[in-house]
Amino acid sequence: MKYKILGIVILSLVAIQFIPYGKDHKNPPVVSEPEWNSPATRAMFYRVCANCHSNETKWPWYSRVAPVSWMIQHDVDEGREHMNLSLWGVQTKNHADEAAGEIREGEMPPMTYVLGHPEAKMTEQEKKDFIAGLVATFGEKKIDH
Repeated sequence: MKYKILGIVILSLVAIQFIPYGKDHKNPPVVSEPEWNSPATRAMFYRVCANCHSNETKWPWYSRVAPVSWMIQHDVDEGREHMNLSLWGVQTKNHADEAAGEIREGEMPPMTYVLGHPEAKMTEQEKKDFIAGLVATFGEKKIDH
């Protein structure tokens, strides 16, 4: 019985690899980006946020393996929808003025992202400097939860 269950699980894992969602790893062209308050803020953005909030996503090997590929594709799609800094001045719905609050409250970057991208983990000082840089670049809107 356990071999039958194991066989079904393996067959299912193989079968879901043929579902196309999460396999289209296109990075549309960068149209423009904001005028950053400093090179340090820009560098921290690219270290911590750019994989989901720009058109410069670095797709790791595991982003091609379902079901993880589905989660990653969803996160990138949602991140770009809320704030895509590669479409600065073009994207109509852009919540950049909420970025500092999201970092301050620990909402961003998500822990699941940091687990797979240890370079996104910030020291307390880096976090303070990044928040100050985001406020200087985008302003700040209080987040309504």
